[in-house]
Amino acid sequence: MKLSKEGEKMQGQDLCAAENRGVRELGAEKLVGWDEVQQGVVINSFEGDATDIVHKKAEERVYSDFNSYTATVASWRVQKPVFNMDVCIDCQNCWVWCPDSSIISRDKQMLGIDYDHCKGCGVCVEVCPTNPKSLLMFAEYTELETALSGWPEKTKKEEK
Repeated sequence: MKLSKEGEKMQGQDLCAAENRGVRELGAEKLVGWDEVQQGVVINSFEGDATDIVHKKAEERVYSDFNSYTATVASWRVQKPVFNMDVCIDCQNCWVWCPDSSIISRDKQMLGIDYDHCKGCGVCVEVCPTNPKSLLMFAEYTELETALSGWPEKTKKEEK
């Protein structure tokens, strides 16, 4: 089950940038050992001429097969972040700090998580400033509804 699709339905928006986003599983191809890689090899991110690629939107670019845009790494994850929109203040800390660009944000509003590319590192949870946090880590198999139903309450500051 892909929670990113549930998130899309929940938000009522199309959160995927293109139909080929996350269509391959990275690591499923035959890998070579470190001593078998040809020296000086270059893995291009885009197919064809990429001279003006910076001026194109992500969904307009033609990505190579080994680009993380078209390859999914979701099978690597054992824990996943779950997003609670009722607690989020749209500070964008998670979006800025996510090493995999897996936070989906439009017009400075947090919309969800791209579970096809999230590796479950938990950086988004660590940088979240809300009380309680709007992102928490759960086991990979935890259903979205189950995670949200057990969300912690706001904790009061201890008086000194």
